[in-house]
Amino acid sequence: MAADAHAHPFDLAGRLPNAEQERRRLGIPCAASAWNGEQFAYQEELARKAREEGAVPMALCFALHPQLPALKDPPFSLNARPFAPLLDMLETLAVQGRLNAVGETGFDLYNDVFRATEAVQDELFAAHLETALRCGLPLVLHVRRAMHKVFALTGPLKKLPAVVFHSYSGTAAEGEALLRRGVNAYFSFGASILLNHKTAIRSSAVLPLDHLLLETDAPYQPLRGREFSRWADLPEILRGLARIRQESAAELEAATDRNFFTVFSKPR
Repeated sequence: MAADAHAHPFDLAGRLPNAEQERRRLGIPCAASAWNGEQFAYQEELARKAREEGAVPMALCFALHPQLPALKDPPFSLNARPFAPLLDMLETLAVQGRLNAVGETGFDLYNDVFRATEAVQDELFAAHLETALRCGLPLVLHVRRAMHKVFALTGPLKKLPAVVFHSYSGTAAEGEALLRRGVNAYFSFGASILLNHKTAIRSSAVLPLDHLLLETDAPYQPLRGREFSRWADLPEILRGLARIRQESAAELEAATDRNFFTVFSKPR
C-alpha cells in the first residue's frame, strides 16, 4: 500500500482507537507529526513497537505548527517566548537522532487571526529552519497564502535534503519554480484533489512524478461525507491521483513509495 507522507497518529487514535491496527493491516508506512511531548512519546512508542515486530515503519516528525501562536490564550502569543521549552525539545530530539524530519512548520496567513501572528510565525520558523540545517533533516511545511515567504527563503531551503509541502496548495508554476531554483521540493496531496480543489488538482496533474507524495493528514482532512480522515482513505486518494494524471495506480504507488523512503530515510 502507498505511504502516507503526513498524519497525526496521536490525534487519530482519539477518533479511531484501533487506528494503528488499521495502519498495519493495510501496510501503510507513514510520517507522524507531533508538536508536544505527549504526542511525540506516543508516536515514538508506536514506531518502536512497529520496528521490533517487523511491522510497517513510522517516520517521526516534530515541530510547532504555525497556527499555535493564534491558539494561545489570551488571545494569541506575539512572540516566541512561551514556546521556548518546545523549541528546546525540538533541538534535543534532532541532536539525539530521534527525528526523520522537522515538521510541520511554516506559515499560515489564511485569515486575520493568523496574520496577526505573522511575526512570531517568522521567529518560530527561523528556529526550525536552523535546527533542520544544522542536523541535516528534511523540513515538512504547512503553507497557506504564504508562498511568497517560501520563495524569499529558497537560499537556505535548497541546502536541506528535502522540503515537503504538506497538502500542497500552491500552483504548478510555483512548484516548478522551486525545483528550478534548486529546492529539493516534494509536493504532497490528499483529500483536496478529491474535493474539487482546482489548484491542487492542476498541480497534482503536472508536477514531476519523482517529487509527488500522498497523505491523509489523518484525522484532519476528511473526504466528503466523513467525519475525519483515516488510513483507509489512502487507496481512494491514490486512485484519484491516478485518474487525474491518467497513469497507472500501481506505478503511482511505487513512485510515491520511493519518494517517501527517499525523504524520510530509515523511518523507525
